[in-house]
Amino acid sequence: MPESRRAFYEYHAPMMEPWDGPASIVFTDGKQIGATLDRNGLRPSRYCITDDGLVIMASETGVLPVSENRVVRKWRLQPGKMFLIDLEEKRLIDDDEIKESISKQKPYRNWIENLTLKLGDIKASEEKGQKRDVGISTSEKQRVFGYTKEDIKYLFAPMCSTGQEGIGSMGNDTPLAVLSSRSKPIFNYFKQLFAQVTNPPIDPIREAIVMSLVNFIGPRPNLLDINQTNPPLRIEVAQPILNFKDMNKIHNIIVHSNGKFKSHTLDICYPVSWGSAGVEAKLSSLCADAADAVKDGYNILIISDKGVSRDNVAVPSLLALSAIHQHLVQEGLRTSTGLVVETGLAREVHHFAVLAGYGAEAIHPYLALETISHDSGLVASQVGEDLAVENYIRAVGKGLMKIMSKMGISTYMSYCGAQIFEAVGLSEEIVGTYFRGTSSAVGGVGIFELAEEMIKLHHDTFKNRESDTYLTLSSGGEYEWRIGGENHMWTPDAIANLQHAVRGNQWESYKQYAQIINDQSERNMTLRGLFSFKVDPSKAISIDKVEPVEEIVKRFSTGAMSLGSISTEAHTTLAVAMNRLGGKSNTGEGGEDRDRYMFGGEYDKKVSGDNETLSFRLKKLTLNRTFLLKKMIAYVLR
Repeated sequence: MPESRRAFYEYHAPMMEPWDGPASIVFTDGKQIGATLDRNGLRPSRYCITDDGLVIMASETGVLPVSENRVVRKWRLQPGKMFLIDLEEKRLIDDDEIKESISKQKPYRNWIENLTLKLGDIKASEEKGQKRDVGISTSEKQRVFGYTKEDIKYLFAPMCSTGQEGIGSMGNDTPLAVLSSRSKPIFNYFKQLFAQVTNPPIDPIREAIVMSLVNFIGPRPNLLDINQTNPPLRIEVAQPILNFKDMNKIHNIIVHSNGKFKSHTLDICYPVSWGSAGVEAKLSSLCADAADAVKDGYNILIISDKGVSRDNVAVPSLLALSAIHQHLVQEGLRTSTGLVVETGLAREVHHFAVLAGYGAEAIHPYLALETISHDSGLVASQVGEDLAVENYIRAVGKGLMKIMSKMGISTYMSYCGAQIFEAVGLSEEIVGTYFRGTSSAVGGVGIFELAEEMIKLHHDTFKNRESDTYLTLSSGGEYEWRIGGENHMWTPDAIANLQHAVRGNQWESYKQYAQIINDQSERNMTLRGLFSFKVDPSKAISIDKVEPVEEIVKRFSTGAMSLGSISTEAHTTLAVAMNRLGGKSNTGEGGEDRDRYMFGGEYDKKVSGDNETLSFRLKKLTLNRTFLLKKMIAYVLR
């Protein structure tokens, strides 16, 4: 890429985040008409030019009948490229000519050198800086913010030693946060959305070249200011997770930027004596303080819960962040400042993703980093403290890219503030006030219940300070079943009874297994467990008037599961079972093993009754052996 064009892109990057599409945009001013494609080329745009000057562009070829001998050129728009037709000059201008002329109109490289401050290039000061001594230990902070032994073993240990997230199985048999009897972080009330139909996901490993964690902290330049009148300085970070040295630079940015940047810390802690009712007043105060600080010229706001102590409890960092972010948007001040979150609550990749989704341009997980040092015997013994911290930050970055890729988003700048989440278990009031624009189909707890959970953790931490075990972390039981831990649908008793029932064909064991599962369904384990039928015995009808079981089960169908998402044995067994019952099994979009379409015998019983792949219609015609097709033929012949 020519240097002038690279400088053009770098200069405009902080003004507007990339849009991954899919999108093919046609534009005109009456004198020129052109088209451009999204940066990843996700929307097909093909065009042809005829010998009489006609240009036809569409997502598909053949939309208009054109004789081949009239076509002088056929091509397609490439990723991020555009073409322009000048109606006055009567010529087609290609991508290189357009961008070369625009990128040389201004001295963008000189402007960048004067306006960009890279955080990594700032020399760190010798002082540790900005570690407010609140008189509580790391162990106490871990308990206050709900850390468990599982966090150390299953989250920190693999991330610190390998630079990768720990490997675990998919699926979750624990209750939703709103149904759990244990205190859960506010992040657990948000579920990640993912790409469906409208845009494809990205492979974060093989397509990493189009992905980036680079972000800018601070005010955004005016998109419409083409004359570069008083453009703000920009701070560039290579990735959004800040270590202690980077956070110290942000706290002292006024020195490093010669006064062009000023940071202001918003303490999100309040006296625990206020109780849960104090959280609403604290949030109102934070929003007002944030707006006043921006008006006073502070262009970086640090949202911090480091002030937590025996007497002060923290507002959940996500709640404080979103409240401030939304308030600044409403006041028209959001683009005048940057938001950095300094929190002890965030430790999992999902936590960082939610903070990013609600406006955090950078995040300093101080307690997570302290934990790596404090519990070095568990998480950093093999690699050393410095490398453990580096690996942890690298693992979080990879995890963020994986989450972004599921939505088809390739840059952190695009993900930041996008709110690509669904709230599950939060009340309509809290979502409408502090998380505006977030979809929520299931209501639940309000702001006071969230505050009460933080206060409960605070009380549990400090009420038995004289006890020898008061600093012992909870076992957790989130990832593995533990006595006294989180509830699980699959308990040791349930699994043992199921295995005995299947391996020994024991009906009594199956009844015990079914009883355990059904009892759990009646407790607060799942949303469906909250559902019950209103039965009026006076309106009951005779069982003789009800369809027999053999007819009812014919209406049953399995969920769509592709071959590969579950094992071949499980996929085949489901098809056989549903065919024997007379119901339908669904192969999903992945289709089936072609051997299951072979003629004769047991193979017929292994074919799913419903197949979602587009090519399956052809398979049915050519193989002529699916169960559904045979039923249709038999009906016609009748």
